Amino acid sequence: MAKSSTLKRVLAYVGKYPFALVGSLLFSALSVAASLLVPIFIGDAIDCIIENGVLFDKLKELLIKIGLAAGIAALTQWLASLCNNRISVAVVCDLRRDAFAKISSLPLKYLDARSHGDTVSRVVSDADQFADGLLIGFTQFFTGVLTILGTIVFMLLTDPLIGLVVVFVSPASLFTAKFVATRTYKYFKEQTATRGEQTAFAEEAIAGLKTVQAFAYEKKTEEKFDEINARLEKATMNATFFSSLTNPSTRFINNLIYALVALLGAFKCVGGGFTVGDLTKFLSYANQYTKPFNEISGVVTELKSAMASAARLFELMDEQEEASDAAGKSLPKVEGNVAFERVYFSYDAKKPLIEDLSFVAKPAERVAIVGRTGSGKTTLINLLMRFYETDGGAVTVEGEDVKALKRNALRSAYGMVLQETWLKRGTVRENIKLGREDATDEEMIAAAKAAHAHGFIKRLEKGYDTFLQEDGGNLSEGQKQLLCIARIMLTHPPMLILDEATSSIDTRTERKITDAFHTLMEGRTSFIVAHRLSTVENADVILVMKGGKVVEKGRHQELIEKHGEYYELYRGQFE
Repeated sequence: MAKSSTLKRVLAYVGKYPFALVGSLLFSALSVAASLLVPIFIGDAIDCIIENGVLFDKLKELLIKIGLAAGIAALTQWLASLCNNRISVAVVCDLRRDAFAKISSLPLKYLDARSHGDTVSRVVSDADQFADGLLIGFTQFFTGVLTILGTIVFMLLTDPLIGLVVVFVSPASLFTAKFVATRTYKYFKEQTATRGEQTAFAEEAIAGLKTVQAFAYEKKTEEKFDEINARLEKATMNATFFSSLTNPSTRFINNLIYALVALLGAFKCVGGGFTVGDLTKFLSYANQYTKPFNEISGVVTELKSAMASAARLFELMDEQEEASDAAGKSLPKVEGNVAFERVYFSYDAKKPLIEDLSFVAKPAERVAIVGRTGSGKTTLINLLMRFYETDGGAVTVEGEDVKALKRNALRSAYGMVLQETWLKRGTVRENIKLGREDATDEEMIAAAKAAHAHGFIKRLEKGYDTFLQEDGGNLSEGQKQLLCIARIMLTHPPMLILDEATSSIDTRTERKITDAFHTLMEGRTSFIVAHRLSTVENADVILVMKGGKVVEKGRHQELIEKHGEYYELYRGQFE
């Protein structure tokens, strides 16, 4: 993303807070104006002492003015800081909100194709880095520019010759800062990208720590982390080294300006053109004039880092969203008519997966989907739920192409239990009621009993009010899956999708759950993905998939008698 485009978008976010922005500018201007008055009063005080002796009344008046000016400068600087904090915090809050909303609207294929840790790093770490740079920019950049303008105007009005010397030498400082800053942007961009990679790897390693330890993979994990860490160190060192050249380079030029002002001012003072107080004022202004250049050079470095972080956030926010379904239809009364009509689909255009797939599921029919690993079973579920769009053909519900339906309307027609459990931070009660928050406690307990989860829930420390940490805390995989099953039993959806829904449950409990599912499936079209063929023997129709196609279709006994693909799968499990 072009830097100019990133800057425009940042300014658009800043522009949402005009009152804070105007306040920041106004208070910064007042702070600078007050601070510029202080040297005038100090110079007058010095002249008052040297030329007229100590005139206490005059000196007292000047000291009061110095105190008032310094006080106003401090107060307005504090108010400007409040405005700056408001702008930076609010802008980053808006950016995070928009980025998270974007994630919610991205197609599943985006998240499947990218590291979750890198996405988290963009929303959290890069946003923090951007906030720091933006705050420093507002805090120092405005006041720095105003101070430079104020002091140069005073010096030109007081002595045009010395003022012009300062004006002509100053650009060297700016060009030096710009030259260095331009070349550090790529290093800051590399730094933020590598930081995101490191966050992603750390998140992956911590989430899979049991597996890492089980396979004694700790050493290789550490080596990989060290390799990423070394690249991050190198990128950070490059960014820091080249950006740190800015300050000493500009400081050298600014000290040179100060020395020239002091030398020329001293000659004028000796020649009678300046008083000692005037020289003091001029030297004070020369110091105030050069100081912002050092600060601005540091600010430019911070802003480069901030812009690199903002660019990564905007890259996420510019990803193509799912096609809008605002004009989509709502589903009529769902009876359970589902059909695949010559469907084509592949995750990678070079590797076809599902080709010319057709079948029909009738109302209240139990459709089992079986096959070897990679045959396309879960892909079929993704297409049913419209997590992915078909490349050709159509998936229809009640005769309506799912592409013409609102996604929420389609997905609310299904109750889904996956092999991978997901529980949010919150109480057991909140997790079970996730799909139906208005359910009564009696309905919730009935669903938990039907899922055979009520017993272990009552044994928890606070029963249904037990707080669960991320992804279920210390619950076993089987217990987490029982909660997910209770959640779906509470919603009573028109259709069901069970994708290895009892894979983590012991055989005895599985039989009880299967009985509960049979009750739940009464009158509902149900799709059951299973590896354990014993769980699908009572299905109304079994679809046997191989290479993305339905190669066999029928009831259990019919398929056994055919001695085909299903027979081979069944024999592999039971003989």
